[in-house]
Amino acid sequence: MGTEFSLIDLVVSDVGATVAFYRKLGVEVPEEAVWEQGGRAHHVEVKMPNGAAIGFDSPELTRAYDSEWPEGATGSILTFSVSDRETVDKRYAEMVGGGAVGHMPPTDAFWGARFAIVDDPDGNHVGIMSPSDEAHASVPGFE
Repeated sequence: MGTEFSLIDLVVSDVGATVAFYRKLGVEVPEEAVWEQGGRAHHVEVKMPNGAAIGFDSPELTRAYDSEWPEGATGSILTFSVSDRETVDKRYAEMVGGGAVGHMPPTDAFWGARFAIVDDPDGNHVGIMSPSDEAHASVPGFE
């Protein structure tokens, strides 16, 4: 497996309002896809018919895996999938070694994937992610 586009993840100020907006647009977002904690929606990921996915995350959830994410900030992360955990580390090192800005070094993310973020030449966040592995999953630590 090479590197393939898999997800655009929008960090949004209000996940519930964002879900309502995209539902009105015609995107099917099942209720069971909305993950809540503390009475607020914090994460949604929906596979689109073309195979890619769109995700919505709260800033709090984003900071649970990326401590450098500015508190309360919104934005986007274009995520590309690679075949395994080792490739995340290798690709991150190649990108940073080649001059890309490393935003978040490879880490074992709470959803079980190995995940890293580099910034493209214009400062857009680009994620590099392995398949998820339950052996590496945990519960995110935030309120």
